[in-house]
Amino acid sequence: MQLGLFNLMTLRDHPDGSRGVMRDTRKMVETAEELGFDIAWFAEHHFANYSSSPSPLMMCSYAAGWTKRIKLGPGVIVLPLYNPLRVAQEIAVADTQTDGRLVIGMGTGYQQYEFDRYKVVLDDRVDVFLEYWDVIERALVDGEVEYNGKYVSLPKTHFAIRTQQKPLPPIFVTSSHPRLLDRFKKWKATPFLAASTLGSPVLYKMVDGLNDAWTSIGEQPSTKPLAIMQYVCITDSRAEALEAAERARYVGRMAHHLRHAELPLDESGFIKNQAYDGEYTLDEYADKTVVGDPHAVAEKMVADIKRLNPSNYTCNFSFGCMSLERAHKSIVRFKSEVVPLIEKELGPLSDIGIGSETVKKAG
Repeated sequence: MQLGLFNLMTLRDHPDGSRGVMRDTRKMVETAEELGFDIAWFAEHHFANYSSSPSPLMMCSYAAGWTKRIKLGPGVIVLPLYNPLRVAQEIAVADTQTDGRLVIGMGTGYQQYEFDRYKVVLDDRVDVFLEYWDVIERALVDGEVEYNGKYVSLPKTHFAIRTQQKPLPPIFVTSSHPRLLDRFKKWKATPFLAASTLGSPVLYKMVDGLNDAWTSIGEQPSTKPLAIMQYVCITDSRAEALEAAERARYVGRMAHHLRHAELPLDESGFIKNQAYDGEYTLDEYADKTVVGDPHAVAEKMVADIKRLNPSNYTCNFSFGCMSLERAHKSIVRFKSEVVPLIEKELGPLSDIGIGSETVKKAG
């Protein structure tokens, strides 16, 4: 099982604004590399302080200059919002800049607010995604593409720039849609699922749905790799755990509002910290996410691993614009205190999960 670091890069109350979030993200990625994490992921979201990372491939290229071993991935490219010819070239450039350390994370997207502003119909996202992927695959694998589809038509176009990893970098897809799973079987793509602030109960339901989708296309779910992401905070203090829960709640509220056509914004243009019907209490956020002292966190992760057998377990330590001091302390304690407890219970992390032929251990 690989370990990942997820960087949502939410902007809320950082004293140095977006510049400070960028600086803190760099520190967390550098620390993850020092601690032996396998992949650093960078989110993609637009037009809101939910994330200050609108271009995850740009973040991968930025990180390429000050990392050496850790793999770097967009988490994820929201493909329907792109020109496929452009993103194909940018994938090739990013893989070159990272010296072959790029992993490709892609998704269909889900936020109504973003899609409306890019003039893309949200309900068409699966069909658009599949056409755009056809273009990207042909461009990067064959070196040329000519295409006539419903959403994109292209004259014959040759590609001088190709990825360093052949035929493609490892692929992760944040979808359980049967058509996408079937399309990416040939690449042994890894589904990457996250319930984010809703934690394990919702994540388990999502994986159940994924397994049903695998079965519907004649595949055996137990033979398939799986990547998951959880919000993680290690603290011995219940008060600090509830503070972390409040930051998780804020992120959850923003994600909820972004599913709609309009946002409740304050005078600074930030999404208001506005409640919605059915949201968790702070105690529920603390209990359902991976928050607590090292033993509690290990217990929650062991439960996740036993239930899901993930090949990649990615952690978001910096959620809700959490202070660098708190997030950095969590990632260090995670590696020194939590991982040994997990391995005591389950054995080496490297022996957990379905192996991938294309994603190798960082080292």
